[in-house]
Amino acid sequence: MQEYSKTDFDFPPDRTNTDSIKWSRYAGCDIIPMWIADMDFQSPPPVLEVLHNHIRHGVFGYSRPSSQTEESVVQWMSDRFRWAIRPDWIVWLPGLVCALNLVCRAFAESTEEVLTTTPIYPPFLSAPRFSDRKLIRCPLKRENKYYSFDFQQFKQAFSPKTKVCLLCNPHNPTGRVWTKKELETIARICLQNGSIICSDEIHADLVLSPDKKHIPLASLDREIAERTITLGSPSKTFNLPGLSCGFAIIPNKQIRERFTHAMQGIIPHVNALGLTACRAAYSQGASWLNDLLGYLRINRDLLDESVGQIPGLSMGPVEATYLAWIDCRKLGQPNPAAFFEKASVGLQDGAEFDAPGFVRLNFACPRSRLQEAIQRIQKAVTKQAL
Repeated sequence: MQEYSKTDFDFPPDRTNTDSIKWSRYAGCDIIPMWIADMDFQSPPPVLEVLHNHIRHGVFGYSRPSSQTEESVVQWMSDRFRWAIRPDWIVWLPGLVCALNLVCRAFAESTEEVLTTTPIYPPFLSAPRFSDRKLIRCPLKRENKYYSFDFQQFKQAFSPKTKVCLLCNPHNPTGRVWTKKELETIARICLQNGSIICSDEIHADLVLSPDKKHIPLASLDREIAERTITLGSPSKTFNLPGLSCGFAIIPNKQIRERFTHAMQGIIPHVNALGLTACRAAYSQGASWLNDLLGYLRINRDLLDESVGQIPGLSMGPVEATYLAWIDCRKLGQPNPAAFFEKASVGLQDGAEFDAPGFVRLNFACPRSRLQEAIQRIQKAVTKQAL
């Protein structure tokens, strides 16, 4: 295996005409796509090499994770988060959205409730509805552009029918990295109410603030771990979402069996290339990830400074993820995403996250493209003010 060589994030490949969901939305239009959460960068060279080797082998039969693949996940969790997990806790999945839906169906009945905080990644809102479970929304507090839990309101949101809490850690779309105290408080409230916690930690590796640290919820203590389903994947970290490889880490055997029972006949196996990429990413991708985080930090800081100078817009600190959550309410636009689309920048509408008046911007792209998008946004806002 070749050693990792530094990737030039300023010059990614052309993604047009590649069946990309992100880029095909605006095919033939001069609109910069910055909406869906995948990066415009190539995956790490070691991952590309093992994928090339697999393709040259030429056989793509049914696959299951090897002990080496399982160990790569175990070692990654230990090295990055000091979280000791066991291979038999891992349930492999072709994605995490299906896991959110599985949790709602497996651990709440049709007459029961699923709780989450808002704003939130849209599948948190749709999964209970698709399962005919009642969704309970608990808004986060926003003070001085900074989001936090309203613990009193969160506690009051529970009822005897609340069987599942869907948590996003780190948080999408606000970019918060929850502190140990916040996580402990949330977990204790859930445990006191007898709820299962499903913690989506797909952005765990993408902490941008040096003074912040991702803490897996289930790593806090054994009691919390016994009631927690942790969702993870190399897809966001290493830009592999199209290879459909994820997993749930479930320490409690009874909960794990209930989860896997709900999968039967519905959820397919992870594909062969996804498993190959996962193993290579976790065993050889750390150096590339460190370079990526450095690049994303500069992009984040550039965007933060620029948005702060545009009247009517504001954004809070992006502690993790490559997603900026921008408050556009002072613009007076009923649909800010449509407004910026007319200005040739494709952003995601905050209404999809239960927060009208906001937009989400993906800054995992070449810096020159981000600068061009900022200029278009500035020009549109200036033109409106004239």
